[in-house]
Amino acid sequence: MDNRRRSVYSEEMDVRSPDAPAAAPRSRPAGRDRRDLTKGPITRTLLIFSLPLLGGNALQSLNGTVNQIWVSHTLGETAITALGNANIVMMLMMAGIFGVGMASNILVAQAVGAGDHALIKRVMGTSTTFFVGLSVLIAVLGSLFSPFILGLMHTPAESRVDAIIYLRIIFASAPFMYFFMFMQMAQRGAGDSTTPFWFLALAIVFDITLNPLLIRGIGPFPKMGIAGSATATLVGQGVSLTCLIIYLYRSKSILVLWPNELHLLRPDLGILRSLTTRGLPMGFQMFVMSGAAVVMISFVNAYGALTSAAYSISSIVWGYLQMPTMAIGASVSSMAAQNVGARRWDRVAQVARSGVISGLVVTGTIALFLYAFNDVVLGILLPHASPAIPLARHINTIVLWGFVFFSITFSLNGVVRSTGAVWAPMAILIVSMIVVRIPFAALLTPRFGPDAIWWSFPLGTVTSAVLTSLYYKFGGWRGVRMLRDAHGSPAVVHEPASEHAS
Repeated sequence: MDNRRRSVYSEEMDVRSPDAPAAAPRSRPAGRDRRDLTKGPITRTLLIFSLPLLGGNALQSLNGTVNQIWVSHTLGETAITALGNANIVMMLMMAGIFGVGMASNILVAQAVGAGDHALIKRVMGTSTTFFVGLSVLIAVLGSLFSPFILGLMHTPAESRVDAIIYLRIIFASAPFMYFFMFMQMAQRGAGDSTTPFWFLALAIVFDITLNPLLIRGIGPFPKMGIAGSATATLVGQGVSLTCLIIYLYRSKSILVLWPNELHLLRPDLGILRSLTTRGLPMGFQMFVMSGAAVVMISFVNAYGALTSAAYSISSIVWGYLQMPTMAIGASVSSMAAQNVGARRWDRVAQVARSGVISGLVVTGTIALFLYAFNDVVLGILLPHASPAIPLARHINTIVLWGFVFFSITFSLNGVVRSTGAVWAPMAILIVSMIVVRIPFAALLTPRFGPDAIWWSFPLGTVTSAVLTSLYYKFGGWRGVRMLRDAHGSPAVVHEPASEHAS
């Protein structure tokens, strides 16, 4: 599509009176590494765009792993259980940002594909106000209700005090974590996946460096125990977010607001409606996933701290296995959304096919590696001869293969949500998690013990992959939009029911 063509929405923004403030500094689309995802070879472009995301996911997993190692080797299995329970809650609170962040990502990507830079500014202004308000609210409420939340999870008594301390500091870091994640997603929507990687790397360097210093009290640093681990995260996120914002202003990114554009922080009701009607269902999907994880860990906790520690360590291994799937799925969403904005539907279908195949090949290869070196990997994560190692080995043997099928779900959902279709994927997730996984574990645990919990994971994953494939082929997601078209027709943000029309 000709990038000079603009929607009526944007034309209205460009009309200035003689008394209007001076124009903002000329902005660049996103950064030096911005990619036009509507051109070039599909698979090569997708994989190159995915590499920084994969690197970021790897660094985040490495950060969590190093954190676990320091905690386990310094504070023992009880602290590992506290950390595992608190991290589940942290995943739950991230659901509050993920949905609206993805909606902003899609709006930015579609606007970039259509050449509508004025709309990008309005999206960033409304989204910024929304995220700041949401993060502060969650930080306050989360800190107040941390003991109650952990009580609902049946966190073992010997681990509860450490979990409360860790969780309250993590909630204090929520405003930094939320806005940092939002800015990274917006950059990817604008075609830049490299810049977010470098600043994420900076945050993780701070986290990894400060972890042992604050846990053990090395040198001038206070000995804080498990609180030191959470404090390292707080410092890393805060410093990196500040550096990222400075960089975006210095590079004159289209994503920042200049002094004469600060009025855009006043929420635009149309954009806010799109962010909430599309973002909240996507956020609810993360909430369902995290909520299901809370329920599952409550089942696991009933078998004691040792089983819970083995489960927490196994979860780290699963995280590494899912890294390529998550990176490719996020890249598919940004790439497909730009092509939706440019009306390149032929490329949208190719992106879906390439994403699924690439994800299956890469994730399947990693799964085979983890099966072959299961004990070696677990020996790194846990102290030598830990009684949790045999339990974690058994868990991985049952569960690992199922995560390969997440490649299908993540990639196809990335394409589907690139148009703004969110309700059917949410329903599919509810079926696979709430209708299949949790009841299977709950009903069969009395007969088969914890093995029923482990088998519920691949069962839910396969269910999700099958249902997502059927919706991609036969659903009405192609008719859903989040933006006005280039000819000024009414906003094509369809009602939820339109998604299900074939």
